[in-house]
Amino acid sequence: MNNTRTLVILAPLILAGAGGVLTTACGDDAGASATTDAETTGGATEAATEAATGATEGMSGTDTAGTTTGAELEEGPVRFIAFGDGGEGNEDQYRVAEAVEMICADRGCDFALYLGDNFYDDGVFAVDDEQFTDKFELPYADLDFRFYIVLGNHDYGAVVPDWTRSDFQIEYTDFSEKWYLPFEWYTWQIEHVQFFVFDTHRQMLGESTVEQRAWAEEELGKSTATWKIGLSHHPYVSNGSHGNAGHYEGLTSTLLRGQNVKDFIDELVCGQLDLYFSGHDHTRQWLEPVCGTTFIVSGAAAKTTDLERRDENPTFFEDASEEGFMWVEIVGDQMTGVFYDKDGNIDFEKTITRAEAAGG
Repeated sequence: MNNTRTLVILAPLILAGAGGVLTTACGDDAGASATTDAETTGGATEAATEAATGATEGMSGTDTAGTTTGAELEEGPVRFIAFGDGGEGNEDQYRVAEAVEMICADRGCDFALYLGDNFYDDGVFAVDDEQFTDKFELPYADLDFRFYIVLGNHDYGAVVPDWTRSDFQIEYTDFSEKWYLPFEWYTWQIEHVQFFVFDTHRQMLGESTVEQRAWAEEELGKSTATWKIGLSHHPYVSNGSHGNAGHYEGLTSTLLRGQNVKDFIDELVCGQLDLYFSGHDHTRQWLEPVCGTTFIVSGAAAKTTDLERRDENPTFFEDASEEGFMWVEIVGDQMTGVFYDKDGNIDFEKTITRAEAAGG
């Protein structure tokens, strides 16, 4: 796999009531069709603009807009869904999708964060793999907004990872009206909120770690967004069966314990990002802030697994009995998160400020 990384700035977009979107991605050549290899500064090239427009063509409420500068950024609202581990195509995935549709019709949604393990158990094998239809397009057919995709461990294979499997999910961005994955890791900004997607399975197993770390250091270092939000598949802290990074599954040795993930988050996320969403554990958890950041696990889009509480992390809310999702609204300095079950019932709701997200 060619590990040459190219910085690309895509055209800003307006997504269903949100403000300007600035997308920056670094990835392998497999994703080149979604961008342009021309270096861009101070705005998008024509080729990049066409690529960004094409990725959203047909989506309700989507249009292109001029470059949004930091001084022009609005303060929300920014509304989205966060859930992961949905790649089953089963009844519960459909029920969660129906609940999302109902809540979004009532409260508004600009986009979704899709937190990995998009296709159980082995990922996809081609860009025209029928799993894209059976486990994504059909379950979410009635959700008319963009899904920002994160890659999980199962997206690379059930046991031994095949690092080329991500190519097909990246390429699929060109063929879907809602699926969006320009590279394995990328960032975008909507109004005063910037999102950073990380590939923690590659981190965990030591694949492309130098490139991903260098990209993260650069993008985090130059961000001027009010809210900074991280996304990955693997959690930093969790009371689910996988547990905390550094000793996943209760392991004390081997790469699978996730020490590389812990080190990455310790050094680049803690105290630098306000919120961090993950899946992997098929539960819903809002953990109390640690290391200057609030961590949320929302991996119950299609199934649940037990809470084992090996590390006894303090939480505001945790549940493993029902599939469901989180709805989020960010306005100014406040973030409201609501955990819903698969029938659209509210299980937990909380509003925090940025200072409170950091543990203040």
